Amino acid sequence: MTGSGVAAIRSGGCLRINTEVASVLQVQGRDVSERARKPRADSLRNREQLLEAAKAAFGADGADVALEEIARRAGVGIGTLYRHFPTRDALMAAVYRREVEQLSASAERLLAERSAKGGAGAALEAWLHLLVDYMATKRVIAPALQAGGEEGAQAYASAGPALSGAMERLVQAARAAGDIRPEISPQDLYRMLMGVAFGYDQPGWEASARRLIGVIMAGLKP
Repeated sequence: MTGSGVAAIRSGGCLRINTEVASVLQVQGRDVSERARKPRADSLRNREQLLEAAKAAFGADGADVALEEIARRAGVGIGTLYRHFPTRDALMAAVYRREVEQLSASAERLLAERSAKGGAGAALEAWLHLLVDYMATKRVIAPALQAGGEEGAQAYASAGPALSGAMERLVQAARAAGDIRPEISPQDLYRMLMGVAFGYDQPGWEASARRLIGVIMAGLKP
């Protein structure tokens, strides 16, 4: 084989090897990028545990409960808590957003589950009881959110449109199914709920609110 032929083979070999290395590096880089974009499963699990523990701790001990206690309830270290939520305000805002998101999303789920067991009216009543749960959390967190920074104020302000949309969907479904009187509008129910919410920061409110939901649903029937 001539010298030029050997050089060509070497050149081609190097080119092929370099191309293969570049391809491998490109794939590895893509994998790293995808891992950076997608939170790990254990990280997501820790975050959910922290939010659930924070909700329980705020409800039991107030908005000033020690963050170390929340981390202990969640079964993680305080460093893990701070990695997810660098400040108390950030944690409270996240808990509040989660409550709003879950309550809003539950409207469609309840319509799917309860329609076969009692109609859309049953879905509306179940959602109103979830609304009481939400308000029990809100009475602890909301004052701190309003007194906090911009993140808390934004979380608090975003709740209204999300929950109004869910309630409107439920009222329309119940009305269409004939489970509530046809002249009832979402605004009518909203006005009734303003009365239910009165004194929600006082002892005994939750039991009273649940009794009043039963009265409201009885009055809404055609």
